[in-house]
Amino acid sequence: MRISEFQSKDVVNISDGKRLGYIGDLDINLNTGKIESIIIGPSGRVLSFFNRNDEIVISWTNILKIGRDVILVRIKDQNSLQHAE
Repeated sequence: MRISEFQSKDVVNISDGKRLGYIGDLDINLNTGKIESIIIGPSGRVLSFFNRNDEIVISWTNILKIGRDVILVRIKDQNSLQHAE
């Protein structure tokens, strides 16, 4: 799958049904080539280089399903979401 295909999908938290946004970036382990986390860009903007604090980092282990139009994740506690630094 291409990065551009990931970026066109909504990310939805199945714990509360909330739409989190679109993927702005991926964190890839260069040694293994595997995706370690997805980074949700600030709402309304797919790529943003200026407001990195508005980005949400979701571990690959929290991704439940990647569908045609949506990526389902499970985040039980919204306060535990890691924001990019």
